[in-house]
Amino acid sequence: MNSPLAALLFDMDGTLIDSMPLHDRSWAVWHAELGLPFDDAGFFAATAGRTNLEILRDLFPARDEAELERLAERKEAIYREIAVRELELIAGTRAVLAQARERGLKLAICTAAPPANIALACERFGLGEQVDTITSPADGLRGKPHPDIFLEAARRLGVEPARCLVFEDAPLGIEAARRGGMAAVALTTTLPADAFAGFPNVVATIADFSDYSLPHSLPNSLPHSLPHSLPNSLDPETSHA
Repeated sequence: MNSPLAALLFDMDGTLIDSMPLHDRSWAVWHAELGLPFDDAGFFAATAGRTNLEILRDLFPARDEAELERLAERKEAIYREIAVRELELIAGTRAVLAQARERGLKLAICTAAPPANIALACERFGLGEQVDTITSPADGLRGKPHPDIFLEAARRLGVEPARCLVFEDAPLGIEAARRGGMAAVALTTTLPADAFAGFPNVVATIADFSDYSLPHSLPNSLPHSLPHSLPNSLDPETSHA
């Protein structure tokens, strides 16, 4: 038997809002300001879903937290300067949120974004008024691929993880959902479909929310095996994110 769908848990960047190209540009500017090389595709695959401090601790292990926080805030300030002018929703976002409300489903945004970025998106598109809760590392939760952000959302919504469907555009987020025992839909807004092919919890892969119909139920149990091709950053035995 399948479990009735009860809640939708949305990543924000690259899932509800078309922000990843803007983040790419802001990271590129940030790297250039510091005189550092920048590998666009590799950087996204290794970092999407992690907090800035988690990323920067790996980049600069010898620097203190105050310096890392300053560097992180500079990157996000660059992003917000761009986003306030150019940020748009992913196609079909308003329709899928309305579809969910008509079905009586509970909704959450589960994001690694800092509070100022969340506030910008909520003010620009009214997202905060359309969901029941928002979870992020600002709540004291670890970033993805740890499942904390998703599990806390499920707890607040009063829904079992098996009845939650996660929407994500990054492998780290899909892996976080898997660790939380949740099915996921992968969006190819940033990476191609084959980036998600090996994840056993992916029940659908979509380009965006245009013409997407929500399922009524989810697999009652999900396989827990991981694909052999996952990088160490996604491996539960090696990841320290």
